[in-house]
Amino acid sequence: MPRVSATPWYPALPERTDSQAARLRKGSRGGRPPGFDEERYKKRNTVERAINRLKQSRTVATRCDKRGYVFLGTATTAALLTWLRS
Repeated sequence: MPRVSATPWYPALPERTDSQAARLRKGSRGGRPPGFDEERYKKRNTVERAINRLKQSRTVATRCDKRGYVFLGTATTAALLTWLRS
């Protein structure tokens, strides 16, 4: 199993303005500003929106199916219906 620190970590969300102001107020003790990858943020937003669209289906949101393969079929059907509606 890979260690968590072995993989590079980059923030996917921009820094909040109050955190930014506090860091700037501290001056040299405030530390280095976190990096922000705009493309990664866009991809994360797309995935979150897709998951929220799937959750609009009640059977996907509550996971009424007992078996994993049945739930996979339900989620696939919901994704297909979402794709056909758009």
